Amino acid sequence: MNLAHMTTLTPEFVIGLRDLLGPAYVRTDEATRTAYGVDALKRGTPADVVVLPANTAEVAGVVKLCAQYRVPVVPRGAGTGYTGGAVPIRGGVVLSLERLNRLLEIDEANLVAVVEPNVVTGDLQEAVEKVGLFYPPDPASLKQSVIGGNVAENAGGPRAFKYGTTKQYVLGLEAVLPTGEIIETGGKVVKNVVGYDLTHLLVGSEGTLAIITKIILRLVPKPPVQATLRATFSSVEAAVEAVSAIVRNRVVPAALELIDGESLEAVAQNLGVRSLAPEGTVALLLLDVDGVPAAVTEEAARVEAACLAAGATEVLHARDESEREELWRVRRELSLSLKLVAPLKFNHDLVVPKGRIPELFALVRQVREDFRLRIPCFGHAGDGNIHVNIMVDPDDADEIARAHKAEHVLFSGVIALEGAISGEHGIGFSKMPFMPLALSPEEIALMKRVKAAFDPLGILNPGKMFPES
Repeated sequence: MNLAHMTTLTPEFVIGLRDLLGPAYVRTDEATRTAYGVDALKRGTPADVVVLPANTAEVAGVVKLCAQYRVPVVPRGAGTGYTGGAVPIRGGVVLSLERLNRLLEIDEANLVAVVEPNVVTGDLQEAVEKVGLFYPPDPASLKQSVIGGNVAENAGGPRAFKYGTTKQYVLGLEAVLPTGEIIETGGKVVKNVVGYDLTHLLVGSEGTLAIITKIILRLVPKPPVQATLRATFSSVEAAVEAVSAIVRNRVVPAALELIDGESLEAVAQNLGVRSLAPEGTVALLLLDVDGVPAAVTEEAARVEAACLAAGATEVLHARDESEREELWRVRRELSLSLKLVAPLKFNHDLVVPKGRIPELFALVRQVREDFRLRIPCFGHAGDGNIHVNIMVDPDDADEIARAHKAEHVLFSGVIALEGAISGEHGIGFSKMPFMPLALSPEEIALMKRVKAAFDPLGILNPGKMFPES
């Protein structure tokens, strides 16, 4: 894909931005333009200008100006994405929402929270838990990622098995269309079938249809008790069998993570601790069960029995909240720790039906052998979403070429297993070439028509998801 710079801004356009926002919030220095030109994927091109509006009206003003001058505009939250969805590939304006970071309301009577898009996910969780409520979606980057980005990507996380992904908690939105119009969708009510469901059309749209400026989120009561178990195994196959056994025992853990030995060794070396698993562990399951005390005790016993029956070498229960937090802290460091395996990571969030997880791991094992690649895996085994990380040396052209061939085989194999090429990271531009594997020409054409209806000038986050006509 050509990431060539394609935009030339006129002096009048930049002056218009400064008049609208004030000079301090219109940045054209090289350092800022470069920093906002990449996300966690570390690919993209510098913006021509970075703007930091303070409110919805200023967002709308910037977008209207971009429409007037036909300038691409790319919305950006925390920049923690892995597929390039929030970075410019044709220059233009990066519209950072970082100043829209207020938690506007916790409505305890109606079990909702109202937030601006750049509220950090972990901060929201802490705030609602102080009043006995619970916001379940928990991406691994919850200490850095923000709600607006979670909504734009329909983020998941370990708790998706029991509680679902972000879209299950979005009741309403305020958003700015690519024309500069402001719309409000949904609201605080749980039931609403008035017209098309624009709210959930925008959830997961990766900033290609509108810029989200306010979000109404559903909350649930906080579970009174949580328990964490760690089960170690001498093979990935045994761990996968334990996942199947837990489901057969009709237990739905709040979280069910599977981590292979290569990932465990990387995080142990990176953090200098082995609190996640003893040295030599080939696979591990990290599980949470939650609810009322009697149910948690019963479900924890069922989980332990299922793991032991599948061949677990050890099952441990976290003794207190500090042990629980330590186990999950280490889990959330896995992705960054893999840089010790190799400097460059092709991070793929593949997903298959839960019952086909064994076949997914068999596919990965075959690809690893056929293409002579290091592919550590971990992820949300409860919902079939496994992070398959192809690790390569950026200076080894042959290894990179093998990795790209392996990607095609992996994606084709996952689709054959009734799965999807992305469970939570989205498409952006990095997975765009593989969209024809995942969707029919008719589906892609329909999506393009939806895009054109929202964005007739094609200025909002162009070059993402699918090639433009």
